[in-house]
Amino acid sequence: MNYLFTDLPSRRESLTLVGCLAVWLAVTAVFVGFRPEHPVLAVLIAVLFFLNASTRKLVVALLPFALFGISYDWMRIVPNYEVNPIDVQQLYETEKQLFGIATAQGTVTPNEFFQLHSCTLMDFLGGVFYLCWVPVPLLFGLGLYFTRQRNVYLHFALVFLLVNLLGFAGYYLHPAAPPWYVMKYGFEPILHTPGDVAGLARFGELTGWHVFDGIYGRNANVFAAVPSLHSAYMVVALYYAFRSRCAGWLRFVFAVIMCGIWLTAVYTAHHYLIDVLLGIGCAWLGIVLFEQALMRVQPFHQWLEHYTRYIS
Repeated sequence: MNYLFTDLPSRRESLTLVGCLAVWLAVTAVFVGFRPEHPVLAVLIAVLFFLNASTRKLVVALLPFALFGISYDWMRIVPNYEVNPIDVQQLYETEKQLFGIATAQGTVTPNEFFQLHSCTLMDFLGGVFYLCWVPVPLLFGLGLYFTRQRNVYLHFALVFLLVNLLGFAGYYLHPAAPPWYVMKYGFEPILHTPGDVAGLARFGELTGWHVFDGIYGRNANVFAAVPSLHSAYMVVALYYAFRSRCAGWLRFVFAVIMCGIWLTAVYTAHHYLIDVLLGIGCAWLGIVLFEQALMRVQPFHQWLEHYTRYIS
């Protein structure tokens, strides 16, 4: 136990952490509202930061993921529908025009088609795929970190953050309702509409595990369908799986999960096919901006080298 709370951080590092935690908690308490996990996470971060050098490096390394979570949470402060009008009908009509499926009852969107032609196997697999959308990239990042591929890890983590910020910007530029909203409420925007599990409810009925009720019940904003960040995350993970020392079978699994999430997003009526394609584009935009633009900016490149050395 003599290694605990030894090799303490510098005074500057300590004050930076305390200040950042104080700002995060204060802003969250005033503008968002405390939830039980907020103080728990704050205490956990502080303990790990002061515990020893190894855990402090892990806290600093996970900062991009922490900023992602905080950014998502803080979108509650100013809802996107207060910035721009909500697109409910135009997106639906465009989806039908571009990807509509002809049936005896007329042309329907892919979401409506799957609503009429669901199957038990896809109900189960869709739930499994959708449970992977954040945990798998996070576990992949931790795998890179603990196998000491710290440089690749930081590239992955920072691109993951950048893609999210680009996606969040898309939410504000073009607030849009998901397909399940149209199926349930029609084309009239209803503010403060609660989240809905939509087609993922069938996974809960099959397994008795209603995990998605808790996830979507805490959705920061239902009018955030464009782009589909569900569709973006595994693109980033797969790209850096090829950039890292990663087994071929794992790359194959990532590819299957990626395609499975794309299909599930449409199958369960959480996203239009347009949203999925824009999510894929958002992922590649983030990758290209980071690798081909930011990495060519000398001060940023030097900062990243310093960051890598700090967590190594």
